[in-house]
Amino acid sequence: MKNSRRSFLKQTAKASAAVYATTLGFSAKSYANIIGANDRVRLGVVGFSDRFRTSHLPSFLNHYKELNFDIVAVSDIWKVRREEGADFLQKTFGHNIRAARNNDELYAGKDIDGVFISTADFQHAIHATEAVKAGMDVYCEKPFAETMEDNRNALKVIKASDRIVQIGSQRRSGTNYQAAADFIQAGKFGPITMVELTWNVNQPGRWRRPDLVAKCKEEDLDWNRFLLNRPHVNFDPRKYLEYRLFWPYSSGMPGQWMSHQIDTVNWFSKLPHPRSVTANGGVYVWKDGRKNWDTTTAVFEYGPLDQPNEGFQVVFMSRMHNGDENPSEIYYSNGGELNLVTNMVSANGGLKAGPAAAMKMQPNLLSSFDLSNNAAKVVASANTGGDVLTSAHVRNWMECIRSRKQPNAPVEAGYQHSIATIMTNAACKTGAKVTFDEKTQEVMANGKPFKY
Repeated sequence: MKNSRRSFLKQTAKASAAVYATTLGFSAKSYANIIGANDRVRLGVVGFSDRFRTSHLPSFLNHYKELNFDIVAVSDIWKVRREEGADFLQKTFGHNIRAARNNDELYAGKDIDGVFISTADFQHAIHATEAVKAGMDVYCEKPFAETMEDNRNALKVIKASDRIVQIGSQRRSGTNYQAAADFIQAGKFGPITMVELTWNVNQPGRWRRPDLVAKCKEEDLDWNRFLLNRPHVNFDPRKYLEYRLFWPYSSGMPGQWMSHQIDTVNWFSKLPHPRSVTANGGVYVWKDGRKNWDTTTAVFEYGPLDQPNEGFQVVFMSRMHNGDENPSEIYYSNGGELNLVTNMVSANGGLKAGPAAAMKMQPNLLSSFDLSNNAAKVVASANTGGDVLTSAHVRNWMECIRSRKQPNAPVEAGYQHSIATIMTNAACKTGAKVTFDEKTQEVMANGKPFKY
């Protein structure tokens, strides 16, 4: 309905503009500007966050003029960020930016077609649901959801709509990742036997915002709107600004980092979620009051749900006290490895002639294959600002808003990576071997649905 109404209004406006242009003697160029304005896609920003400012916006700026998009409004429940965002965007685009105190005000303006969502981790699915109900197309940051209740509700609402929703799993728009998916799914790699995922940093200040915390006053923000469906607690500026360190506002490492990497496992293998997860770790080094771990190891079993003796293992390892943030994703088969650090398929570790002959088998060695196709290597990190992956991913969303085709990371991708991250968080919190109930779509720990 919204698309039909939009088309009708555009056609009416164009016809009126043509008549008016003729009577007033407008030039062809001026008339083209009128057409361009009528066809422009206007976006809003939900949460003027670091992620939006340093990644979404630079990526958007790479494409908005060519595709005839604009940003015209920003919503933020904190006065400081709201005013900062309106001023920054006004200077960037050279026109007024409407500043809304909350999302109800944002959508009441009736002047936008879509939104970027980069709010707190636990809010993403809820805010995406609100946006779709308001008729918006959505670019939604990951992790998509931190509870299965939010995950199921968002999937239901979005699937029942005709909105274009792109989950911020930008690896899906990387040509090297697309080549890897094609290579594995075509059977050229052989069965996956193991996947190793790592993401390590050495940053005591990662996810800390001490200067902003000192500036954050309860009277300047809507604390209840921040909490949404989480239990009510007294105002805490650390939970507001450093939410990645505190459950139930974020799962930390699983939601922030693992969600990117486990999404490639789901994608490449065409398996929607792990069969089971175990995890351990803790706050071993950065004892600053955080609740989410600074060291995590999670072990997944993947495989066909109806074939319990078939499958492979995935290990995710992450530490915040030693590392240089060069995330690693390496897939293994009996014939070699697919390495998304080097972007090469090789025979490393494959079955050689000697060991094969000893068991009267044939050697199994993969031929070398360059996933980047001799193009510039793609940076693996998700935190490089307006990097080539995010730029391509934002463009894909913008093009799909125009074409109404499904984007590279539709809502199903978010739903599926969220199952894996919620399973991991449940394993971290309970110490149990966590599974997933297909019938109820619940994460199960110790024989019952995991609840925070």
